[in-house]
Amino acid sequence: MPRVVRFVTDASMKGLRAVVTGGAGFIGSELTRQLVQRGVAVTVLDNFASGKKEYLAGLPVRIVEGDICDKEKVAETLKDQAIVYHVAALPFIPDSYANPEEFFRVNVEGTIALMRHAIESESVERFVYLSSSEVYGTAQTVPMAEDHPTLPRSTYAVSKLAADRTVFTLYREHGLPSVIVRLFNSYGPNITQPYIVPEIALQLLEGKGILKLGNVDSSRDFTFVEDSVRAIILSSLSKDAIGEVINVGSGEDVTIIRLARYIASVVGSEFSLENDPSRFRPYDVDRLVCDNSKAKRVLGWEPKVELQEGLRRTVHWIRKHPVTFKAPFRGCAAWYRTPRLPASRRSEP
Repeated sequence: MPRVVRFVTDASMKGLRAVVTGGAGFIGSELTRQLVQRGVAVTVLDNFASGKKEYLAGLPVRIVEGDICDKEKVAETLKDQAIVYHVAALPFIPDSYANPEEFFRVNVEGTIALMRHAIESESVERFVYLSSSEVYGTAQTVPMAEDHPTLPRSTYAVSKLAADRTVFTLYREHGLPSVIVRLFNSYGPNITQPYIVPEIALQLLEGKGILKLGNVDSSRDFTFVEDSVRAIILSSLSKDAIGEVINVGSGEDVTIIRLARYIASVVGSEFSLENDPSRFRPYDVDRLVCDNSKAKRVLGWEPKVELQEGLRRTVHWIRKHPVTFKAPFRGCAAWYRTPRLPASRRSEP
């Protein structure tokens, strides 16, 4: 039977209690920051496999160090919480090639454990699940709306789709008000994974003039992380979002080679391109471009930060902060996880 849910507005979030799983990660730390700005009492559940405590420095949050697959820890963390923002996941596609079992354990079983306890909780009123545009596979129609066929092209994407559909089914079966947000490619500060934007920036900042990449003709829809997170929060406030899948992206795609040229312009560097066969994905997605009309209609959301400005902010952050990546699995290509930015290049010229 559907539970009674309070209508929460942005203005009435002050004092609300919320859990952010993966709250020390790339998207999670920005979500935590924006929630704190709105006066929300945030509990972060993170095992720090890739998230970093320094990304939460200065924020008045409660930190619970633990795994989303730990049912006792999850039950303890969800006690007396009103909203669950489920961000935690194993997110980096090449890692999934090396350990598909772990991706399903964390991304699917962990999601089930979390939502199960949210359903059983007497306090949780909203559940927001962060899904991925990767569930669609490459674009069959452009732009890609929420009813686009789901044809995932990586183990990671399959695990996200399985969790995505599980959240929807459990919502229908148990009535816990839930929203599924399918993010297209987000980028920005607080980097935890060697995604394409930091990968290109780090190589260019080495100053060698050679850029090693894989499929530069593929294209993606990039959204600055601040904008992505605003949509996530709005999805937890909208009555009309309950039970819905909502795409969040800029609505425009850019090829990787064009992206590289944009970043090179920000860095102030020229480069020669070197195709690296080890960087080609075995079953790659050729194109992703978001139809964000539903997010605009249901959430009143639209992106504010243009790509070039977002890239400028991201490169500025990389110059100011050491960027290191952890190596969770054997078998991953070493260059994905190797810090490549010398200390001398971390300051603005």
